[in-house]
Order: sequence, then structure tokens, then C-alpha cells
Amino acid sequence: MTAPFQGSEPPFPGSEPPVRALCVAMPALNEEKLIRQSLQALAAQVHKEFTLVVVDNGSTDATRVIVADFARLHPAMDVRLIDEPHKGTGAAADTGMRFGALNGARWLARTDADCLPARDWTLRIMEGFNDGLEMIAGQLFPRLDEGLGRGSRWLMLLAVEVASFFGRIRPGNKGEGYLGPYQMLPGCNMAITAELYLRSGGFPRTSIEDLHEDRALSNRVRKLTRAYALRRNVVVFGSSRRVKAWGLPNTLAWYADHRFRPDHVDIR
Repeated sequence: MTAPFQGSEPPFPGSEPPVRALCVAMPALNEEKLIRQSLQALAAQVHKEFTLVVVDNGSTDATRVIVADFARLHPAMDVRLIDEPHKGTGAAADTGMRFGALNGARWLARTDADCLPARDWTLRIMEGFNDGLEMIAGQLFPRLDEGLGRGSRWLMLLAVEVASFFGRIRPGNKGEGYLGPYQMLPGCNMAITAELYLRSGGFPRTSIEDLHEDRALSNRVRKLTRAYALRRNVVVFGSSRRVKAWGLPNTLAWYADHRFRPDHVDIR
């Protein structure tokens, strides 16, 4: 049963032309510095049969203008720009995913507006679905253009692997009703069938300060199916700006149930 939709309602089904079978949701808040590069990375995909839904979460900079201009200059690419006024990565991501699911998409994917999907990202996602997966967790690498040295990048990769291991044994990810082991799910690099997304209730419509919506979705899905897995060939290069601002130990503590609580999390 689909969980009740809370917060701002997404566009009603039928209010837009049907989206393509694969729909990519991209939440965005004041991303004028990086979103053009993210859009270019998606435009360069080998598998181009997808709809991109950019969900503006209340930007006050040039984010919306950049997306609109990009869509005008790339008419062959199906780009939709919609709004979610309720601030929160969970709320914005959920609005984008539901937009796709309620307007004809069969498969949903998500990345973020500070990320660079590899050229074969959508292709590898479709391969995963064709292999019978219902939810796919991708491999996250640090971006190469943010001034981090090789040693720092490798340390970040190691930290992700350690976090993934401890996620499987931490008490908060254990309990009754789970059909399979915990799978760390990067919010900026994941995909799921539209049917399973709606049946699970989707991303909680929360702010990033309150809850990590990707972990919550992973645990919701684990109670419905075992057809999920990490696919290391589904690659996204993510921003390291929080690591640069807070340091790696504090960043890891923040992702681990907000044990580090900075005054400002919207690092731009």
C-alpha cells in the first residue's frame, strides 16, 4: 500500500506529457556553481532515453535560469523543471520520483545537482533492471575537479567501504521483517522501479538535518523484496565540499545519524 503523500503535492498525473520509461530525479537548491556540469554529464549519456526532472527546492540564485536555458539549448533531451517549496532533500527527491512514477515512468533514478554521472550511468542502470533488480545502489567516487589529492580521494573511498560494512551490523539497521541485509544507498546514485518506490512509500519527506532519506528508503525496501544490490559499474562522481568544509571525521559523523551537527549544512 502506498504511504500517504505529505507536504506539497507534485503535479497531478496527466498535467504533463508522459515521461519516458526511465525518469531521473535531480533535487536542486542554489546550485548555480555546479548544476550546469551535472546537466552536461546527463546530456552526454550513452543511453539517452530518459526524462530528467529537476526539482527546484526554493533556489534564490540562477539555478532555475541555468536549467531552463539548458533545456532550450538541448531540445532532444526531455528536461522538466518543477518546484517543491517545502525545503528538504527528502521532500524534493520524493516529489521528483513521484512525478516520474505518476506520469508514466517504469523505472526511476536519482542523482544530485553537484554530481557527475559517468557516461554509461543510465545504460548500466538499465542493465541492472534487465537483470531483475528492483533497486540499485551505485558506486560513488569523489569528483576529480575539486582540488583533492589522490591520497585524500582514496581515503574517502575507504571510508565509504567501512561505512557500508558497519551499516550491515549496526543495531539501527536490524530488526524483524527485513528480507535481506542492509544495503547502503547513496541518494545521489540509486535507481528503483516505480512500482516498488510507490509501494515502499518512497523517500521520507524530511530535511537533510533531520533524517538521511536514502538510508530510510533502503530499510523500507528491505521489508518488501530481496531484489536489490550494489552495482559498482553504476558510477557517479560526487562533490567533496562537505569533506573540505568539515573534515572527513566530522563528515562521517554527520552521515552516521548526525553525530556531528554543524550550524550550516548547505555548503555551496
